[in-house]
Amino acid sequence: MLRAGLVGAGHLGKIHLKLLEQSEKYSLVGFHDADPHVGKAIEKELGYRYFEDFDSLLEQIDMLDIVTPTLYHYDYALKAIAAGKHFFLEKPVTQTLEQAKDIVFLCNKYGIKAQVGHVERYNPAFIATRSYIQNPMFIEIHRLAEFNPRGTDVSVVLDLMIHDLDILLSLVKSKIKQIHASGVCVVSKTPDITNARIEFENGCVANLTTSRISMKAMRKSRFFQQDAYISVDFLEKKAEVIRMKPVSAQSSPFDMIIENAEGEKNQIVFEYPQIESNNAILDELNAFAQAIENNQHVEVSLEDGMLALEVALEIMRLITKENPQ
Repeated sequence: MLRAGLVGAGHLGKIHLKLLEQSEKYSLVGFHDADPHVGKAIEKELGYRYFEDFDSLLEQIDMLDIVTPTLYHYDYALKAIAAGKHFFLEKPVTQTLEQAKDIVFLCNKYGIKAQVGHVERYNPAFIATRSYIQNPMFIEIHRLAEFNPRGTDVSVVLDLMIHDLDILLSLVKSKIKQIHASGVCVVSKTPDITNARIEFENGCVANLTTSRISMKAMRKSRFFQQDAYISVDFLEKKAEVIRMKPVSAQSSPFDMIIENAEGEKNQIVFEYPQIESNNAILDELNAFAQAIENNQHVEVSLEDGMLALEVALEIMRLITKENPQ
């Protein structure tokens, strides 16, 4: 088992602590939080060992789980690298592209493994449909969240849309040709609702809409490709695949068959992939442990996180350009 430590015991950090303790891949050594009052309170309430001195924790672990605000990701990543420790880093990877490039270079130089917490990669609905999504040419994505004051200190692009940017970029293996974006600040000083249209060199077009001021939550993605439509509900953990196939001699009167202008007949087939229930955060942490133990490539690399960040920052730049203060 890998000896694990965590830094940043906020809302998500406490979830990570619980899962690290439950995991069969890790032995939780303890955690650090910059606020000793918070750290000691969590230690008393939940029983996890609190290290007031971060360096003392770092000395005793094999893997550091960084769940701090993004502002501190870079500094803790550098400390982990200097100590020769592998680290898991919540999204977004860093505040700036230059910081991301730094830690990518240093990890490659010193053989440090790092994984970025783009947890939707481990969503069971996405896992169940991943093999169906082949060369999509139009993608429609909606991620709508109800208002929550926590997280409004950053743009909705970095808070929420970045999840979908990572999924999108993992599926469309083509360079981006052009981005159009717009956003509106409604209840905070950074955009609360944003739309981005991303055009790729292979002809694929993706339309993303993200809001954190909706009356009802939604996390749906729809993929359109030749002879198929795939719908993935990341929130409800549901998926649907609608495919077209040539009519066979064994077709029944109850089959749904359509005929085009050229007289070609195709059958519409509905499929509902089997979705296995899971804990996505636990799975991503365990996958990282497996990559460390077996010296394998991590599933969501620093490079993946850096690419998602690069696109997110460009979207934010375009919104600022459109709506100068």
